[in-house]
Order: sequence, then structure tokens, then C-alpha cells
Amino acid sequence: MPDTRSFRLGVAGPVGTGKSSLIATVCRELSAELRLGVITNDIYTDEDARLLKAAGVLDPERIRAVETGACPHTAIRDDVTPNLIAVEDLERDFAPLDVVLVESGGDNLTATFSPALVDAQIFVLDVAGGGDVARKGGPGIARADLLIVNKTDLAPYVEVDVEQMVKDATAARDGKPVIALSRKDPASVARLTDWVRSMRYAVHAGNHTPVDPGPMAPHSHTGEDGEVIVHTH
Repeated sequence: MPDTRSFRLGVAGPVGTGKSSLIATVCRELSAELRLGVITNDIYTDEDARLLKAAGVLDPERIRAVETGACPHTAIRDDVTPNLIAVEDLERDFAPLDVVLVESGGDNLTATFSPALVDAQIFVLDVAGGGDVARKGGPGIARADLLIVNKTDLAPYVEVDVEQMVKDATAARDGKPVIALSRKDPASVARLTDWVRSMRYAVHAGNHTPVDPGPMAPHSHTGEDGEVIVHTH
């Protein structure tokens, strides 16, 4: 890769699942070891960037916001130009960077990054969203390189069986990696940072192909004659 080209890691998931806190955790754990940058996405604000800057996890100049003005899904998959420009500007201004994390605005279970924007992607769920959400599937859950089941420390308060949620998620992903994470649990944080390191090495060695998000997930509706029709757009 050129000297200015970082490992670009996307972080997506529904609103409130803890994407910003996950990025803050990665930055706290790895900033002494790796040169990091962050791009956040919000429709009309730069709030996520401001929160990360206030947390003191990185030099504030290495945290930049993209105000998409459109659906978050569009900005990370369909027209990635504003995000791609932001990433390349950050890489140029602080070359060389080892990792740039790109945070999607909160979206639904179909959110996936274009391989034109990121080299690998994490999808984030949280136990407070319900124990059944992992088995609902969808492109975000099924196709991301890593799935995070976040905020496991809250599970007793929302009556979620984390072990079962991880089993459901693993089944929905055909065995691709799943990490049950709490920022208060050092062992789970270590698993996350180890994964970031190993994926960075794999990308730089040419041993990883970015995920193509492909078509939207199949869905069904009932036709006028009562027949169930299954198709994709």
C-alpha cells in the first residue's frame, strides 16, 4: 500500500448500540501503539465527533465529522464520496496513519459499507435492543467481518441471555466471528483489540478481501391473490 494509505475500518449498527463508545475504547487501548484517525457520520450534526473529542481519546484534529445530509446507509454504501474524501484528507494531513475508523450514522440491520470506502467492517448490536435481534439476520449482521454484541454488563437488567444471543448471532453469520463486549470487561476489550490488530495485518499482507455488501436482504409480501412473493430490490 502507499505510505499514506491506512487500514480503513467501518463501524455500523443501529442507533444507540454503542458505536461511538466502541471507537473510543479502541482509541484508548491502541493509541499508544498505532497511529489512529476517526471519521464520524451524522445526518445534520457533528455530535459524535464532538463527544469523541471531549473524551480525550485522540488528538482532536484526528477526529473529523461528515454531515451526510442523507440516510446514513447512503453515505457508507451508495455514494461514499464525502466519506472517502474525508478519509483521504485525514490520511494526507497525518501521514502515515495506521488505522482510520469510519463510524456510520445509526442505521438498521441492512447497513453495510462499500468496499470502496473500507477494508473491513464491524457491525454493532447491544443487549438492550433485545436478545432476539441477533437471529433476525440481515446484511449488517450476516456480512460484516466482525459482529459485536455490546453492553453485556446490562444483560441482567434487561433479562437477556448473552450466551444464547451469541449463539444466535454465530448461526446467523455461518460461524464468522462474534464478540460479546463490555467496555468494563478487560478480557472482552482485549479480544476486540486483538481482532483489530490481526485484521490490519491481514489487510496489509493482502490476505483479506473487503466484503461486497451485495443486494439487499430478501423480503416478502402477499400478492393480490394471496400468494407470498419473496424478492429483493
